[in-house]
Amino acid sequence: MTSAFAWSPDTLWLLLQKAWWFLVVLGVLVAFHELGHFLAARWVGVKVLKFSIGFGPKIFGRQVGETEYLVSAVPLGGYVKLFGEDETEATTPDDRRRSFSHQGLWGKVLIVAAGPGFNFILAYLIFAGWLSTGSPLFVPTFRDLSADVEALVPESPASVAGIEVGDRIVRVNGQDISTKTELLDIVSRSKGQPLSLEVRREGQLKMLTATPVPITVDGASPDEPLYTIGVEETPPLVTSVMQGSPASMGGLQPGDRVVSIEGHTIYTWAQMTTQVREHPEKPLTFEVLREGRRTTLTVTPASEKLTINGQTSEVGKIGISGPGRALMRSDNVAEAVYQGLEATWGWTELTAVGLYKMIVGDISSKNIGGPLTIANISGEAASQGASSVIFLIAILSINLGVLNLLPIPILDGGHLLFFLIEGILRKPLGERQREVAQQVGLVLLVGVMIFAFWNDLERIFSR
Repeated sequence: MTSAFAWSPDTLWLLLQKAWWFLVVLGVLVAFHELGHFLAARWVGVKVLKFSIGFGPKIFGRQVGETEYLVSAVPLGGYVKLFGEDETEATTPDDRRRSFSHQGLWGKVLIVAAGPGFNFILAYLIFAGWLSTGSPLFVPTFRDLSADVEALVPESPASVAGIEVGDRIVRVNGQDISTKTELLDIVSRSKGQPLSLEVRREGQLKMLTATPVPITVDGASPDEPLYTIGVEETPPLVTSVMQGSPASMGGLQPGDRVVSIEGHTIYTWAQMTTQVREHPEKPLTFEVLREGRRTTLTVTPASEKLTINGQTSEVGKIGISGPGRALMRSDNVAEAVYQGLEATWGWTELTAVGLYKMIVGDISSKNIGGPLTIANISGEAASQGASSVIFLIAILSINLGVLNLLPIPILDGGHLLFFLIEGILRKPLGERQREVAQQVGLVLLVGVMIFAFWNDLERIFSR
């Protein structure tokens, strides 16, 4: 059995970095969520007794006015303790005025809904700020993420196996998949072993076998090569060109299909990206198909520094996007303010629909991730720069907001469900009914957390 003491200093340092960034990301999410409850309670007039980041034993805290601000030992959430959550706490008229349970229905709804509401506000502020800089923002739909074959490398393992553009890969080695990410991840870690693929084509299922071949990827370990079968995410079709970019100055236009670069035939977006990345500040001859005619252009990729796993390298960028890449851009701050709302709605819709598809079985529940997954992606985002961490916080904030609105007792959505029933019945649920519902909600929540943690462990030990 491998001992932690056998880990190299570099491995231990990487784990510590991921743990640190996990705490940073989760701390921001929890603080903003609880800030929503806190500010709404103060606005309604309810006394806030405690504001805690984390659960469990207190690490340190400070009393400011009538509220104690805490950092607690278990960094997997937080809470705001309100006066009068138990009706028996309020014994005087002034107590009842400051008590949560004695507020009107809409006051209680506002306090509870403000937590997830602030998660959406945080995401909006990040998206609007991002767009106001002129940077492109990725806002995908399920069509962008589905495991449809949109581009295929000729003579690749997938092509030889009989896969065609337009196919949807639904199962690999008996494992259900629903996104390109799942497919590419399984293939990249296949170690070159043949893969059994179940493909849906024109309503019919076909069983095919493809054997992955190794590829070279920037930042990948030479001792652990990645693999491909030639199924790529997108064809080399330009759908938008950034104003003032190398592509714009070189004459590339939306609708152009890249046929070759420096004489190398291009079949997929990934092939084109590789050519551009490998030649920063070097003029490249592009041959494109435009309205049925071939046109030759010269484009010089701009140089951009990229850090992967702590190593910095220069890569080329030309400023274009393609099909299946829902990129949003703003020309000014006013437009960014509006498009920030569109981006927030787009990611919220994607999260909610994805959750529904997972519940009904259209998407594998293996996609559920726990704290180890969050720690891993937080560390990876940090290695790519502050902008990646900020973007991750926005996406996770939306996830937290959506999850907290689920009508499960113990979550904010469960309390809102109780208030809805109270509004219909004109009286609150009985104490015993609420206790049973809370116990059921706790069991469900603990079950999901255990399942997510199990998925985390499977991901770690399957690598």
